[in-house]
Amino acid sequence: MLFDKTGTLTRGTFEVTKIESLDGEYNQEKIISLAAALEQSSEHPIAKSILTKAREMDIKTIDSPEELTAIKGKGIEGKINGKHITVVSPGYLKEKGIAPPDKLKEDAGVTRVFLLVEGELAGSIGLSDTIRPESYQAVKTLKKSGKKCYMITGDNMATAKAVSYELGLDGYFAEVLPDQKQEKVKDLQEQGEYLAMTGDGVNDAPAPAQAQVGIAIGSGTDITAETADIILVNSNPQDVSSLIIFGQATYRKMVQNLLWTTGYNVIAIPLAEGVLYNAGILISPALGALFMSLSTVVVAINARLLKIRR
Repeated sequence: MLFDKTGTLTRGTFEVTKIESLDGEYNQEKIISLAAALEQSSEHPIAKSILTKAREMDIKTIDSPEELTAIKGKGIEGKINGKHITVVSPGYLKEKGIAPPDKLKEDAGVTRVFLLVEGELAGSIGLSDTIRPESYQAVKTLKKSGKKCYMITGDNMATAKAVSYELGLDGYFAEVLPDQKQEKVKDLQEQGEYLAMTGDGVNDAPAPAQAQVGIAIGSGTDITAETADIILVNSNPQDVSSLIIFGQATYRKMVQNLLWTTGYNVIAIPLAEGVLYNAGILISPALGALFMSLSTVVVAINARLLKIRR
């Protein structure tokens, strides 16, 4: 079972917890103001959190920036008052060879984005997400049933490690860009894994489609729901574990009922036809028909026990 982190195992509702100036010219208000200006039209959870923080700080959002462009899987950029502004992930900084200050070491459980003005670091915004209470039991149930549970996320290594350790996962994949998630699923399949992938966002759409079983949870986007095999109404990880366990139990009942039905028919019909007549074993056709009817009753009762067990 491969879980997306944000919005699946965690609530996906970030809260801005740290605003740090990396340039004396830009204080906390300016950092949030510029970031909010770029993010005001985005539906991403991080963007919404930055806009919420701007409202809390009573900062008026700047008019829509010019030349607004999304940087695939890494952030957003545009021009504000003639200056090129970007709000990006740590992965973007690595790609551009920009080293953040030593004081900004990766904090466990903190997702960090950076504000760049004309390509120079101006500020940092730290955001925290919380694990869904239901995630603990979901992982515990799946592992108890023999499933390996992994997490995939675009967040930094420290955050992924903290969430993985907290939930007791078997492993995690961190700093995975949206277009790399599908490749990671392919890699696991090539290793012989039979994979179920659970996600909720547009970035996750190709990965559930690639997995043998794709699961979209209730808060997911339309495109994720379109590519998934199974759509869960609620955004509850426990529904994922219930789905897997209940599906296995249903399959077992199907096999049991087929055996019951086949057994009655294989035994009762030949005996009624007199196959063992010379051995002194014979049942009347009426009794054979009764046994066949009894098999229907047994199958119905056995199926009913599935609901009791659930």
